[in-house]
Amino acid sequence: MSGRLEGKAALVVGAGSIGPGWGNGKATAALFAREGARVACVDVNADAAEETAALIRDEGGEAIALSADVARAGDVEAMVAETHKTFGRIDVLDYNVGLAHVGGVVELPEEEWGRVFDVNLKGCYLTMKHVIPLMEAQGGGSIVNISSIASIRYTGVAYATYYATKAAMNHLTKTTAVQYASKGIRINAVLPGLMKTPMVEKSVGLAGSYAKGDVEEMWRVRDKQVPMGHMGDAWDVAHACLFLASDESKYVTGLELVVDGGITLKYS
Repeated sequence: MSGRLEGKAALVVGAGSIGPGWGNGKATAALFAREGARVACVDVNADAAEETAALIRDEGGEAIALSADVARAGDVEAMVAETHKTFGRIDVLDYNVGLAHVGGVVELPEEEWGRVFDVNLKGCYLTMKHVIPLMEAQGGGSIVNISSIASIRYTGVAYATYYATKAAMNHLTKTTAVQYASKGIRINAVLPGLMKTPMVEKSVGLAGSYAKGDVEEMWRVRDKQVPMGHMGDAWDVAHACLFLASDESKYVTGLELVVDGGITLKYS
């Protein structure tokens, strides 16, 4: 590693993995640490957060594990405060939380609309709300919000809340980026495409939509959709986040960085 985040403190929200393997947040937290950052690993699942933090510490890095429900303002305020107390600053925020409840506007239970908006969008707002003043006081920072190509395309799966929340996240990212550009705070979004991650594997709704519940068939179908011939993985997302977190992207803000193997170029 080249120390691209040496001396920086990073808060990765959604740093746990729902199952064995590498999720986007877990890989991002590990990569940030390998590049020199001190990392706060946050997840609603305390054990998952600790697993990622322990992995970082085992590799010689510095990490803490925190548990938080991002839909609860008190939890978000506390996780930000604890990160700042531990590291003295927050240079990077990576918001990598998202629910994907399958169902169009007709099929979707009303209560799921509110639940997904609370996690995917309200959590993003709350986290930025508490991190941005700290970044402003210290003279700058970088925020990376993990969106999805579902924010800009219909992907073949009917999940109205995911489309709506991720599209709203994009615009919130861009407008907030303009507001704080003069303060040295850069805010960008990463839009992953079809990824092979534990979250996708564990989603019964997605497997059902693609292949009547057959996960292996779902992988084959998704691979065939991508012009490159295969899905991406968590490390593809992590490396995109690393670029936006590092000083290499110091003149980049308000960007929607698509990481999708070319699939959005062929959707119609």
